[in-house]
Amino acid sequence: MKGLNTTYWIITGLFSAFMVFSSMGGITLHEQAVVMLHDHLGYPLYFIRLISVAKVLGAVAILLPFVPPRVKEWAYFGFFIDLFAGMLSFIAVGDPVSGWAPMLLFIAVLIAAYLVYHKREEQRTSP
Repeated sequence: MKGLNTTYWIITGLFSAFMVFSSMGGITLHEQAVVMLHDHLGYPLYFIRLISVAKVLGAVAILLPFVPPRVKEWAYFGFFIDLFAGMLSFIAVGDPVSGWAPMLLFIAVLIAAYLVYHKREEQRTSP
């Protein structure tokens, strides 16, 4: 169980840090974030802020141990929708594979974090 806990906290911590870090430009409407998300992809400014705040809340939800499992499930699902829709947005505007393929890495880390979360929950609740 100790190894699983360590794996869980490393993957979940790194993924949460990425999500929080990637949302800071959107919350503050930093110039680079506006150029990429608004000018390039066409997202409205209010949506950029909204999704960025949601990413921070999701990161907090999956990190805090007292958050109910159902809320964590929705946070993981929200992250998947965010990353997958982002990847599709880059594809839709005609970006080359090198522009959107790195999103697959983050989706893979998300899936790993989700699977480790479930395995950890199974071990914690089994007699």
